[in-house]
Amino acid sequence: MRGVGVVLAGGAGTRFGMPKALARAGDGTPWLELACRALLDGGCQDVVVVLGARADEARELVPATATAVVAVDWASGIAASLRAGLAAVASAPAGGASGADVAVVSLVDLPGLRADAVRRVLAAVSGEPDAARHALARAVYGGEPGHPVLVGRAHWRPLADAVRGDTGAGPYLRAHAAVAVDCTDLGGGDDVDRAGPARFPDQGE
Repeated sequence: MRGVGVVLAGGAGTRFGMPKALARAGDGTPWLELACRALLDGGCQDVVVVLGARADEARELVPATATAVVAVDWASGIAASLRAGLAAVASAPAGGASGADVAVVSLVDLPGLRADAVRRVLAAVSGEPDAARHALARAVYGGEPGHPVLVGRAHWRPLADAVRGDTGAGPYLRAHAAVAVDCTDLGGGDDVDRAGPARFPDQGE
């Protein structure tokens, strides 16, 4: 089974105060780098990062291990970024993401996401490529749905067609009985909606 990671990082981060694609950890590491690292260390062979707001600035923070794409209609909601990411992995050059059996989707605003969670979600589906391509699974934390979300190749187009506006994959995953993978013990499933000086020493209060 071959997996490609997809990091959704297109939003303007209105509540956060800046696009989260530009955020950095306290030690200066870009959140984009943390997201890509978790997916790669967790078992994905490639990573696609979907940018939107201030994409030119954010592109400079995308690590060399990932491919950046831009959701031109990012302002219409998270669905636009998800559609752009799935389209990118489906049309990637041969030998890269296009050969993936599953996409493992995560968000840039999960700087605490651990590679162990990615690994656990991947392990929850059959390692046989034919079965994996029809699989759906997602991490849950304390009974609440979270990320990463695994989407088998057979679901890429139907999911892209189903999502709208700020409604992500949740309804589709529920309708198709996605496997719930308990990652409560791993933590790191909470998104961050407010910037702070400890994370952004160059932003101030």
